[in-house]
Amino acid sequence: MTTEAKKAFIKQLSDKNGVISALAIDQRGALKKMINKYQDTQAQAVQIEDFKKIVSSELTQYASSILLDPEYGLPAAKVRDENAGLLLAYEKTGYDASTPGRLPDILSIWSVKRLKEAGADACKFLLYYDVDENDEINDQKKAFMERIGSECAAEDLPFFLELVSYDANDADASTKEYAVKKPHKVIEMMKEFSKPRYGVDVLKM
Repeated sequence: MTTEAKKAFIKQLSDKNGVISALAIDQRGALKKMINKYQDTQAQAVQIEDFKKIVSSELTQYASSILLDPEYGLPAAKVRDENAGLLLAYEKTGYDASTPGRLPDILSIWSVKRLKEAGADACKFLLYYDVDENDEINDQKKAFMERIGSECAAEDLPFFLELVSYDANDADASTKEYAVKKPHKVIEMMKEFSKPRYGVDVLKM
């Protein structure tokens, strides 16, 4: 159930019409690859932080809020427009491709309490999910989301869950075969994580 405190946070993340028009710049691994593509040396933390600061300072005047990561994004959060809310990502970037199931993991030195203390108006978590994967994998993911939902409830901080569907039996999401399966996978995972037990306030698709 969304409390009055959570509603106030969500209002801070929304525009005057109640629409959440967030600028998403919580990329980490993908951003490193993009920077590396145009230079000979590996991307440094300061480069990533500076890029996020430039984006935040220039573009948050046009957005209701900004989504950042606490690894590289906190300096950018400080230079956002005064009217822009702040979402902070709680998940580690990417997943371990050598382990089946694309299992989720949190940033080890962060908690929902710490995200809130850093100024977050909401906690965001990205979950890869295949409704047709075996129960051994999916039960781990469900329990993981229950824990985060409970953390957010304890801190009265909105829980934004970003769901990304995939096919555990076929890594290529660009095929016609996957396109046929995708509506079923998306609809069923939306149904699952809309259940009150997870405490999700906003499903991000």
